Formats: sequence, structure tokens, C-alpha cells
Amino acid sequence: MPKVTFLPDNISIEVAPGTSLLQAAKKAHAQVGYACGGVCACSTCHLYVKAGLDSLTEQSEKEEDILDKAFDVRSTSRLGCQAKLASVDVSVEISPESRRAFFDEHPEERAR
Repeated sequence: MPKVTFLPDNISIEVAPGTSLLQAAKKAHAQVGYACGGVCACSTCHLYVKAGLDSLTEQSEKEEDILDKAFDVRSTSRLGCQAKLASVDVSVEISPESRRAFFDEHPEERAR
């Protein structure tokens, strides 16, 4: 099973191939936002892929359109709700935008 590591917190989790990065983040309790519930309608699950980018599913036009609304989009940017794992380990950095969205969605976590 592939391992996903969420930076800068260095939280890792093994998940089945076909799992989205957002599903892995939720399972690992990584601080990734998902204001739309993970249906590719916002950019709050914006991640920077540090390793394993080529192993993820291809970007759809819809994902590209939504990423156009995100802040500080890079060539390694992906939406966690859309990027699905193959069998290769992946390392991602949680964008500041996603972290802010997570705390807006989970105010009880902000105090921790």
C-alpha cells in the first residue's frame, strides 16, 4: 500500500491505491481543508506534491479550473479531493490556504 506523508507536520499514513489525497488526510487527521466536502467545488484542499507527482491520477479540466481560483498555484499543485494514489509513496505539503480553511472548518482544533 502506498504511504502518504503530509508536510510540514510529517504525518504519514498507508492507504489503498485509488484513495484520494483528501481521504488520506482525513484518515491521518492531517490539517487539510475541504470546505466543499471534497467535490471539486473549491480550492481549500490545495496541496503541493513534493514527491510522487507522476504517480497520481491526471488532472481533469475541472480540477485545473478550480486551481485557477487558488492562491500560489505551482506546477506541483493538486487538489486533494481529485488526486488519487497509485502504488507509489507520495509526499505533499499542505498549502497555507488549506491549513487556514481547516481551522475555519474546525475551530476547536485552533486552540490545540
